[in-house]
Amino acid sequence: MVNVALFVLEVVFVLAVVAGVGMWSVPAALVLAGALGVLAVERKQAERKGTTS
Repeated sequence: MVNVALFVLEVVFVLAVVAGVGMWSVPAALVLAGALGVLAVERKQAERKGTTS
């Protein structure tokens, strides 16, 4: 239950940051969202393989 709450909190925080950057510069927000998306996919793939780094 705690892991789910932390995951939801992390998602909300990232969305708030991307939205804040989007108010300043839309292209920067798109680049940031893309980079964070790649990071999230890599984290999930590492989690499935059972490796941590």
